[in-house]
Amino acid sequence: MSMQTYRTEVATIHALLVEDNPADVELTTLTLKRSKIILDMDIVHDGEEALKYLFKEDHHSDVPTPDIVLLDLNIPRVNGIDVLKKVKSTPSTAHIPIIILSSSESEIDILKSYKEKANCYLTKPLGLKEFETLVKSIENFWFSVVKLPPK
Repeated sequence: MSMQTYRTEVATIHALLVEDNPADVELTTLTLKRSKIILDMDIVHDGEEALKYLFKEDHHSDVPTPDIVLLDLNIPRVNGIDVLKKVKSTPSTAHIPIIILSSSESEIDILKSYKEKANCYLTKPLGLKEFETLVKSIENFWFSVVKLPPK
């Protein structure tokens, strides 16, 4: 009886987290580090830097295009809606799934986000355990179930 070896290529998912709150950055990264998936995540702390990253400007010229973006709306310099609008209206970046991860429960923010083609809108819960559960649900759905656009 012969034995066969099967190899599966596990692709690394490259994510960009756009978040200015250090506690949310730490909790998100710690939760995702415990993940079973191979995740490479970069973090920027404001909208201007997010746009430079996504459009490979300044010192971001060699960064990979992210497979997915986790975007807070209430970020300094350029707000999340304007980042979303620019990314989704540019043909070279319009395919990138963008998950809005915001503390805002405003119907106006939710409507604006979907109007500007957000792929998903999630409200950050106040409790640490609930926030961790939300991040795990992002991981389970977006990194395990959803088929992301090809690289």
